[in-house]
Amino acid sequence: MKIVDHYLDKATQLPSPNFSERKNSIDLVVIHCISLPEGEYGSSNIEDLFLNKIDYFKHDSFKSLENLKVSSHLLIKRDGTVTQFVAFDKCAWHAGESSYDGRKNCNDFSIGIELEGCIDDIFTEKQYTELSKIMKELKSVYSITNIVGHSDVAPGRKFDPGENFDWERVADV
Repeated sequence: MKIVDHYLDKATQLPSPNFSERKNSIDLVVIHCISLPEGEYGSSNIEDLFLNKIDYFKHDSFKSLENLKVSSHLLIKRDGTVTQFVAFDKCAWHAGESSYDGRKNCNDFSIGIELEGCIDDIFTEKQYTELSKIMKELKSVYSITNIVGHSDVAPGRKFDPGENFDWERVADV
């Protein structure tokens, strides 16, 4: 697994239109979790959301997503499949209103990684394996100094990746 021209060579590439130019260098990784609908896995709903193609009438919970423009750099599915939506040198729209270490708008200086899951679920071994490989490669290319959860950059507003996320699995990478 290598990063070539800001793309992970082993990831499926699905370019999202939801990004902007970076204003700062990358030094933070924000871990998220997502499932659409909540607790259901294995569909293309997450990809459709990041590509602005989600059918808002497919599920009642999707109505709140209408006109939402979000993305992430990477998505790691339960089976370990990795998809990249935004090049690492671009700003993906994953953290929303956020701050870390006194700096606002974490999207400007972070890479967002979504794990298919819920805050109450256990993440899979395949997800941790892929995440560890990805973190090693990100650290070898970019000046990553911190790995945090969405809950750390948007406390009280976001709670992912949740208490079941095993931080020790990425702390020593």
